[in-house]
Amino acid sequence: MIRYDFRSDTVTRPSPAMRQAMANAEVGDDVFGDDPTVKRLEERTAGMLGKAAGLYLPSGTQSNLAALMAHCGRGDEYIVGQMAHCYRWEAGGAAVLGSIQPQPIAHQADGTLALADIQAAIKPDDPHFARTRLLALENTLGGRALPLAYMKDAVALVRAHGLATHLDGARVFNAATALGVPAAEVAAGFDTVSVCLSKGLGAPVGSVLVGEADLIQRARRIRKMLGGGLRQVGILAAAGLYALEHNVARLADDHANARRLADGLSAFPALTVTPPDTNILFVAVAAEVAEAFNAHLKENGVAVTSTYGTQRWVTHLDVDAGAVDTALAIVAAFFR
Repeated sequence: MIRYDFRSDTVTRPSPAMRQAMANAEVGDDVFGDDPTVKRLEERTAGMLGKAAGLYLPSGTQSNLAALMAHCGRGDEYIVGQMAHCYRWEAGGAAVLGSIQPQPIAHQADGTLALADIQAAIKPDDPHFARTRLLALENTLGGRALPLAYMKDAVALVRAHGLATHLDGARVFNAATALGVPAAEVAAGFDTVSVCLSKGLGAPVGSVLVGEADLIQRARRIRKMLGGGLRQVGILAAAGLYALEHNVARLADDHANARRLADGLSAFPALTVTPPDTNILFVAVAAEVAEAFNAHLKENGVAVTSTYGTQRWVTHLDVDAGAVDTALAIVAAFFR
């Protein structure tokens, strides 16, 4: 039985107040544009990100794909990081469904893409090459907040070549919290931004794609093509509105709990902890104890993700400081 779930901030469950907001939601047929709660969510998210319009979608994967397809046509290309979600973790949708060629670039140690590598990846106007149309960045990436100055420089570089820009901002409010700025500053310069409501913000489902009105209108048509025609979805949109109104400021608590967790885990020589920027930390476990340590955590109800000796611990609104302290006590018991 899982008692302390650190696998992801997607495991959160709607609070009683969020459930009440969902039960009370005013709804209509969103395909006809009749759902007032969806409209409020789209407008609220766009406003918080400094964009003109928004589009509610069932998932971040569909939101990213709709954005890529709104920017790129068949045979076009987007530049993206090797570990970016919209390249590595979304089942190749851009290539399979959009006929869009990814041009992946290796990340630097801090999660950025080297400007020289971006420059080198932009293809000349030549029929031998796919047409480079778009730069897709992600913030946060693996829990790291990319600096504002870097993003500004990257956007300026590709603008000089006539490229568009997309930000996978699934955890954009975590990035803004870590950087100490409004989310609109993180989103500045990007034509489209995808925001996930079902990660640290605690909604059960949904993302919002924001951007200029013409791009969002194009993405709305693509959403339909991708199977995302929604009806009385205000019941779900109400959870997203509640999340934006009540769960953004408290992300700082998740970050503090991640630092508390990192400090505690760092006390054990067999664990090498990467200090967290936000709510995600990575722990390299010494090979000689990795299997037994993972089993001990599982037996004591602590759930983490673990791949090739590296664990990922994620804090969120369903694991408070007390849960962190209990998990650390369970870890200490193993090493004793």
